[in-house]
Amino acid sequence: MIVVKSRCESEELLVFGSLHLRMGLCSSDTHYYSNLEKGYQGELAFDRMAEAHLSDDWLAINDLLLEHHNRIFQIDSVLVRNGRMFLNDVKNFDGDYMMKDGFWYTASGSEIDDPLEQLERCESRLRRLCRDLGFSFPIESRLVFVNPEFYLFQAPLNLPIIYPAHLNRYMNQLKMKSGKLTERDMKLAQKLASLHKKKSPITRVPPYTYEQLKKGLACACGCGFMKVHNREILVCSVCNRLEPVELAVLRNVEELKRLFPDLKITTFVVHDWCKIINSKKIWRILRNNFELNRNGRSSYYDQK
Repeated sequence: MIVVKSRCESEELLVFGSLHLRMGLCSSDTHYYSNLEKGYQGELAFDRMAEAHLSDDWLAINDLLLEHHNRIFQIDSVLVRNGRMFLNDVKNFDGDYMMKDGFWYTASGSEIDDPLEQLERCESRLRRLCRDLGFSFPIESRLVFVNPEFYLFQAPLNLPIIYPAHLNRYMNQLKMKSGKLTERDMKLAQKLASLHKKKSPITRVPPYTYEQLKKGLACACGCGFMKVHNREILVCSVCNRLEPVELAVLRNVEELKRLFPDLKITTFVVHDWCKIINSKKIWRILRNNFELNRNGRSSYYDQK
């Protein structure tokens, strides 16, 4: 399988992860962050299964955020082959759910948004966008549940739903589709990937300030902060993960830029953010990896 656009954590998910560690979140924000992370892990699980089953005459476009006629819509996975598109909306729900009179409910009786309606809207917007781009590919859409702990009661049999127990069968059905990859398939996939919007205008990130956030070198897995292991290596105080000092500093500089995009990157700022690394080493790392923008006392570092 050829991955035209790979999946990565959204800006919103990354920022929530930083705030969870450095500031703490209220219960509703913690719940929202947990659902974001859970959804992302479910999408990764689907990607791994698709990559394991589908050959190199399939194209995969993952994690698309698109806009059409001023409407933003998000696509988890599109598989393309032989002038056809297979749209997959991946859900990592767990527990029992029920359908009644066309509405969806949790086991406790709380109504939730109908994911099939979401799928239909997404398919409609994708079809209209493709037509405007000059591509009239037929689209087959599926609502894909990847969590083996999920069960949906009282669901009609003819719904475009792939249940966890049927995932292997679904992949095998895709694998058996006739036809070959075409140049037009690749053109469509590349065009859709080029239209991806890196940052959503819609976000639930809570307000925060630089002063509110706990300083220190965050571990790559977000579980805690790093401490000095030796001159060149840091170790996480929670999971014992080891990481070279320079890589950890650069990763945390990226986090700082993500949280505060207007903040000038200086040795003083990075030293204050990282805390445990001395300013001389910070200066060397910045000098070797960034371009110094000289402006007297207001000098700062930019990407090379």
